[in-house]
Amino acid sequence: MAQPFDMTDRHVFVAGGSSGINLGIAHGFAAAGAAVAIASRTEARVQAAEEELRGHGASVAGFAADVRDMDRVGQVLAEAVAKFGPIDVLVSGAAGNFVAPATGISSNGFRAVVDIDLVGTFHVLRAGFEHLRKPGAVAINISAPQAVQPMALQAHVCAAKAGVDMLTRALALEWGPDGVRVNAIIPGPIEDTEGMARLAATPEAEARLKANVPLRRYGTKAEIANMALFLASPLASYVTGVVIPVDGGSTVAGTETMMQAMQASLEQAT
Repeated sequence: MAQPFDMTDRHVFVAGGSSGINLGIAHGFAAAGAAVAIASRTEARVQAAEEELRGHGASVAGFAADVRDMDRVGQVLAEAVAKFGPIDVLVSGAAGNFVAPATGISSNGFRAVVDIDLVGTFHVLRAGFEHLRKPGAVAINISAPQAVQPMALQAHVCAAKAGVDMLTRALALEWGPDGVRVNAIIPGPIEDTEGMARLAATPEAEARLKANVPLRRYGTKAEIANMALFLASPLASYVTGVVIPVDGGSTVAGTETMMQAMQASLEQAT
């Protein structure tokens, strides 16, 4: 398929880029000609992702880092800049989740999700700003439907991702005068991801979820990558402070079926 975006000579850093949607975004930028740096907690997964991304003929670097450790995040960002030059696009997508009622979530469990999703996003953007601070640079956060629609069994994620969306808007205000755009993407149900494997573990659950999506299918990681490419491109040069669902209309349809699937997953687990 023809590549509609040209990211040649651009440096893209993807936090959480060793798997899932974030790796899909890294693939999109690598295929478009960008130099791509990824960071994730597990060294083995980072190395495997590096090999995949090099299949595009791209310049790739991978780093093991936990977004909860701001010092380490700052270190790997500096190493990526030393290798590829200033960062043009910074993607923050590291996330954690589990299915549980609020009464079944410990303080440590709640804090862990908030630390990865919200505090981790702040760490990536805060440490990245000094390398991003220039007209035309872009930060893209990966949010979730729980940020805008309350879901049972997801109180921790609802709180964390709502914070990510508001952080996105606040930083768009603060960093706009420096020419830095800050936006977020809300992926809907995306095929071949760990999240959907957990939430729709049976063909019946998958069919129920797809029936609740107006487009009657799961999205693809490439479709999320396409939105990230658009937001990073000159076509979106006047777009900042927005949180864009890429979900086949799931937000419009509501979350009842999604909650039913999560309840079934919880019952199976117990």
